[in-house]
Formats: sequence, structure tokens, C-alpha cells
Amino acid sequence: MTLLFKPAIAFFSSWLVLNSSSLSNLETTIKTPEKLKNGPKIQAAILLDVSNSMDGLIEQAKAQLWTMVNVMGKAKCNGETPHIEIALYEYGKDNNDLRKGYIKQITPFTSDLDDLSQKLFQLTTNGGQEYCGYVIHTSLNELKWDTASSNYKVIFISGNEDFLQGNISYTIACTEAKKKGVIVNTIYCGDRLQGIKEHWNLLGECGNGSFTNINSDARPEDIPTPYDSTLITLNYKLNGTYIYYGAEGKGKKQLQASMDAANSSVNSYVGVNRAVSKASSRTYYNSGWDLVDAKDADKKALDKIDYKTLPDSLQKKNKAELEAIVDQKSTERAAVQKQILDINKKREAFIAEEKIKKAKAGNNSLTLESEVEKIIRVQATRFNMKIE
Repeated sequence: MTLLFKPAIAFFSSWLVLNSSSLSNLETTIKTPEKLKNGPKIQAAILLDVSNSMDGLIEQAKAQLWTMVNVMGKAKCNGETPHIEIALYEYGKDNNDLRKGYIKQITPFTSDLDDLSQKLFQLTTNGGQEYCGYVIHTSLNELKWDTASSNYKVIFISGNEDFLQGNISYTIACTEAKKKGVIVNTIYCGDRLQGIKEHWNLLGECGNGSFTNINSDARPEDIPTPYDSTLITLNYKLNGTYIYYGAEGKGKKQLQASMDAANSSVNSYVGVNRAVSKASSRTYYNSGWDLVDAKDADKKALDKIDYKTLPDSLQKKNKAELEAIVDQKSTERAAVQKQILDINKKREAFIAEEKIKKAKAGNNSLTLESEVEKIIRVQATRFNMKIE
């Protein structure tokens, strides 16, 4: 009898292991939707100097993220909106590993914008050596750059001090960038002529990119509009359409709310820009923890989830009941997203007029946000991408 039962027990144990794995970890079974995976792509690596003088740069980077995402989200390539992936590095901090050139990868290419935003808010400054050639070279070799020449692949490096520091020359990084089809843009924090004296224009020229300068001490831009309160209210409605699942689901849902609060604490302009980013189903996509996006990615998603990881009110629902709720939330989300995008068109027209007034009054300030937006708009056209 024992011999007869052994194969059956072994089979049942294997079945249990396989199925418990698929139930508890939906991320391994639900893949990126075809509409995102097979379409055009934009990959951007942000390399930030975090030495002592760069607190202002970090503040600007927090704001710049959502402008970057929104500008990229307006791109169209043969009628399709590109899928966006962003990576983040810090350099110039002396408590990072000397053997790695005081460089640290904060996040590889990711579309998890809440996590990326959180990482930006966690950055701190500390004195150190700023090895620009080293960090560019590292990002080119560590990150999984797409091999398609038709996709826009770009690096933005911001900082100050001499660009030629470190034992990896910018020319080596330049050669690697050309080989991979990556455009490198240098952004000097300070006076433009000083940036040229400190060689920040060199890689911009050889990397087929651009060189510009910013005032890293300027406060992130804030342009209040009559539409902001409506958009923030709609953002709260949008948050109500997310249904968490999986081991990390509840934490990710909480992170979404905390990043709303953190970005709004910078100023209202940043908070609303984030809300607008969340209204795009191609740029803000959370199939790894949100059941609405998961079902959009995999029609059989509800067969694979562990119901114990759902919100308490949904754990005892049967599949048909849960599917009806998910479909209802999906419909609600699409309607709210459309409202946000429609109202934002009026907001952007208002902002454009305010910027013209500021420019005429001589109040234009070069910031990371404004310069990155300009660069993206120009360079995306090289890849058959048109930005509204």
C-alpha cells in the first residue's frame, strides 16, 4: 500500500507546489500586454549628481519626473503611444562604493512610476568625487537597452564640477553610446560658460545629444490654474478604481496614495502633473498589483489570483461577482481618465499663456524640468515620434 501511495503523494505535492506558486505570485503569470510590449518604446536613464551642492537638483528632479512622463506620453509613432521605461542613478556620493566610482543604480529600467517617484524622494546628498564618464559608461553597460534602432534611447546626466574626473574617459562612454544607439545629453548646474570650461559640452557633442545648463537652486516651477482643484478631485476618484492583489498589493496601493501626497507637497503644479500622468493607461500601468490592469493584460487573471490577498470586502466573492466588480471599475477608470485628459487640455492652454507672460517679463528660469522637456520634444522627432 505504501508503495502504491508514494507516486500519488508525490504527484499531489508537485501539483500543490505549482499551483500555490501561481496563486501567490500573479506577477510571474501575467505578462506585459501586447499593446505595450510590441509597440514603440522610449527608454530614459537619469543620472543625478548627489554631492553636497545638489539638494536643489534633487528637488527639481522630483518635479521633472512627471513632466518627462507627460511629454513622452504625448508622443505618437505611427499612431501609437510609446511604452516608457525610466532608470535612475546617483553619483558623486562618497559613501557609495569607491570601487564602483561612487556610483549607485537606484532603479533599473522600470515602468513602476510610484516606486521611481519614491526613490527620488529618498535621495540625499553627501560630498564625493563626481565621475561623469564612469556613471555614463556604467549605465550603458548595466541597463537592458532595447536593441531596436527605431526606439528613442536617451541619457540625461546632470551635475557640476569638471566633467573629466575619474579614470573612465567620456570618449569611451561616447563610443559605447553610439554603438547602442543611445543619445547622451549633458546638463550643467550653473553658468553656461563655466560649464563649457569644465568640459560639459564635450559628451553632448560626441554623444549626438545636447549640452545645456540650468539653475539648480531655482525652486521647481509652480503655475496654479483654475482647473487644479477639479483635477485633484478626479485623481481621488481615479484612486478608487484600483483593486489591489498579491503579496505586495496592499503596500503598492498605499504607496500610490503616499506619492500623491509627497508630490503635492512640492507644489500644486507637480501634484497635478502626477494626476495627469496617472490618466494615461500606457504610461501609468500597474498589472503587477492592480486587478483592473491585470485583467486587461491577461483575461484569465481572476483564475490565477489568491483571493486572500484581495481587500477584505472582496475575499468571499465568487469569480463571476469579482469579474463584474473589476469590469465596473475598469469602465469607471476609463471615464475618469478621459475627464482628466480633457480638462488638462484647458489647463495646458492656460499654462502656455502664463509662460508667455513670464517670458515677456523676463522671469524665465532654466530648470531641469524645462530643459529636459525641450530636449525630448526635439530629439523624439528623429525616431518618427511626433509630440503634441
